[in-house]
Amino acid sequence: MAQAVTLTVDDDLAIVRLGRAHGNAINDALAGDLIDACAEIEGNPEVRGVLFAAQGKLFCPGLDLQELVDLDRDAMHAFTVHFNTCVSALYNLSPPVVAALHGHAVAGGCVLGLTADWRVLAEGAMVGLNEVRVGVPFPFGVAMLLKASVPLAHLEEVALFGRNYTGTEAVESGLVHEVRPVAGFESYCMQRLAELASRDANALAITKRYLRRATAESMRQGDAELTGEFIDSWFRPETRRRILEVVEQLRARGKS
Repeated sequence: MAQAVTLTVDDDLAIVRLGRAHGNAINDALAGDLIDACAEIEGNPEVRGVLFAAQGKLFCPGLDLQELVDLDRDAMHAFTVHFNTCVSALYNLSPPVVAALHGHAVAGGCVLGLTADWRVLAEGAMVGLNEVRVGVPFPFGVAMLLKASVPLAHLEEVALFGRNYTGTEAVESGLVHEVRPVAGFESYCMQRLAELASRDANALAITKRYLRRATAESMRQGDAELTGEFIDSWFRPETRRRILEVVEQLRARGKS
């Protein structure tokens, strides 16, 4: 089976690239590959920066509902723990990370992007967290990640209305730092990464760890305590009905 994520290192810069079916939707294999990529990066002291990118039209549409809808409670609990571990591994990476959101990054895809230090969105691409519209709450760690990433003035709007944003509204919401044209998009993101990677690696890594320590610890503790509450919500009859409706729509569009 082909890897859902590839890791390449050119000189001192790494590229972590999503690349699986269903538009890079998140399943257990993708989460596992991301965890492995993070471990490999942490084990390579030569890596001074990471570009988080994807192939295909989308960056990531979130969880692979077509696959996850068939999981029973125990299997879904195991996946959720794995996904939370993946998010934490990305958030705690020592080198600076630039997320190149060349296509839509919504729901869990937006969550993956939020783990980066700098987020660049392509013109015309959407970013947002629409979980509440499906009746699914954020895992606790995701809520803490969002709280640490989005300005307080926009936090409730982003978290509770379930909107997707493009262009300047995406920047104003705090979900991304800048929007760039599609032409030359990834090259620009690499330039941004090179700028960050040119700083003293030790000073940057320590500063990043200090900035993120409280949130990272809160994510770890809260996910350990409250994953069961997320699973309870996932298996509510009304939530299951909405998830099945989304799955049916996806399959009707030929994305099964």
